[in-house]
This record gives sequence, structure tokens and C-alpha cells, in this order.
Amino acid sequence: MAARDRRTAQTGREIGRGHEKTTFFHRQPAPALRPLVAWYSAYHEAGVPPASHRGLPSPYLTMIFTLDEPLVIAAHPDPRTPPGSYDTLVGGLHTSPALITHDGRQSGVQLALTPRGARALLGLPAGELSGLDLDGSDVLGRLAGELRERLLEAPGWDERFAVLDAVLSRHARPARAYPSEVARAWGRMLAAGGQVTVSGLARDVGWSARHLNGRFREEIGLSPKEAARVVRFDRVRRLLQRAAASGRRLTLADAAAECGFCDQAHLAREFGALAGCSPSRWLAEEGRHGSELFRNVQAGAADGSPDSVA
Repeated sequence: MAARDRRTAQTGREIGRGHEKTTFFHRQPAPALRPLVAWYSAYHEAGVPPASHRGLPSPYLTMIFTLDEPLVIAAHPDPRTPPGSYDTLVGGLHTSPALITHDGRQSGVQLALTPRGARALLGLPAGELSGLDLDGSDVLGRLAGELRERLLEAPGWDERFAVLDAVLSRHARPARAYPSEVARAWGRMLAAGGQVTVSGLARDVGWSARHLNGRFREEIGLSPKEAARVVRFDRVRRLLQRAAASGRRLTLADAAAECGFCDQAHLAREFGALAGCSPSRWLAEEGRHGSELFRNVQAGAADGSPDSVA
């Protein structure tokens, strides 16, 4: 088996039970694209019970190309946006959940974009997409439909990943303006799991807190304080998910302490604000769905990869 195929096998899975079938693959893009795209994932479900899923805030923008039925969003992070279905979708960072539904069949490829990737691949700062879900053609123009067609024509997942690498590498403009100060502050925030202060970030990059706040909103789509909340929430959500999947005993108080929350009550409040439910309810819902797609579509693998939503 080729090295490329071995990498797919190591990060993908296929589950079959009766008429139900679920396939999920997770892969890094070509090295030159990795500062712009954190990961690709491909998913296919057929014959599973209809379900809904909370799409949670995360530190990554979302781009999705469906290969089968459209992606159906019953409720967007911005309540002013009506429900809709999408063959291609681009979504910005947000601080409230989306509600995604399917009727038992779903297939597509998802990309997790970094804020730098928004500049380089979409030609605009991530701030212009904050809280929004848009049809891919509204952002990428004809390229959205053309790329989806090429993905549909590809005979398998390896070929689809190769299409993404080739097309995005040609389309990317990495030199598009992205302030190094924002990059440094954002990198420090991610590395610290959201446990940073705005004043500390501002001192580190040599800006005033007010200037940092403005540039962060423009380039990330959230204020530094909002972004820190999302990063911290994303970390604890993934910690809880991994613990549940592995059978590890982890109390909410321990999770709160490990991820920088003041206490369990603080964790519960933040989970309610960002996920729209309690941690225990969210874990129960995820387990009840039993769906590989709904644990991973618009999300990373449960190994600590980013988890994003439209």
C-alpha cells in the first residue's frame, strides 16, 4: 500500500451494520496548504436513522462540499438567517450553535480553514464571515461549483483529497495581507487553550488593547475575549468527548480545572451559552445519535483535532 493510502487508513474508519454504513476519513492537506487549512475530512452515511446535531463554536472556519444530498441547517448561529440547504457552504466563527439535520443519508468533504486561510483562499478577512453561513458561490464564485463537480467526478477519497490539494494550491494567495501581530496573538491563544488575557496579548504584540481588539475582530471574526472563550470551550468539549469515547472517568469539576474554568459552575454556564445545553445533555445527545457523521461532520476527529461548524 502506498504511503498516501497508509495515511488514509490510519485516520479513517468505515462502520457497517445491517443496511447502515458510515465512512469517515480525516487528513492533513499538502504541506504548503497547512497554514491555511488545518485538515480535510470526508464523510458518508447511508441507511442510518434521521437525526439532528448541534454544530458547536470552534476556532476554525468551515468550508463544505456535499457529494450527495445537500447539507441542511435548521437553525443558524445568527437567528436572523432562515433555515436552508447547501450544496457548498462557507461559514465563519461564531459563539452560538447551529442545528444540522439529515434524513439518514449524507456525504461530503469538509475543510477547516484558519483565519490566515480566509485571506489566502477566500480573498477576505474572517471578520466578514463572523456568525454567517453562506452558499459557497457567494464567497468563491464559480470556483465553488467547479470544485464540487471535480470532487463528484473523482473515483475515490484519495483522488478527492488530491483534487483539493491541486485546486487550492493553485487558487491560494498566501501573500495576501495578514498582520503578523494578529498571527502571533492568535497562535499564542491557541497554544494556551484560551487561557490568556487581552492585556497580555496586547503587550506581547506591542499594540494597545483597543487596537488589538479591532484588528482581531477584522482578521479572526471575534474579539480577543470572545475568541478565548471559544478556544477554551473547544478544548473542554473535545476533552469530554475523548473521555466519554475511551471510558475514562472524568468529572466536570476535573474538566473545568484542566481547561482553565474557574469551577464546574463556570464550565456549565459557558457550555450553556456556547452549546445551548449542559455538558451532560450534549454528551447524552451525541451518544444517542451514535452517528460517526454527526460526531465528525464539521468537526475534527476525536483525537484533539479542531471541531468546527458552519
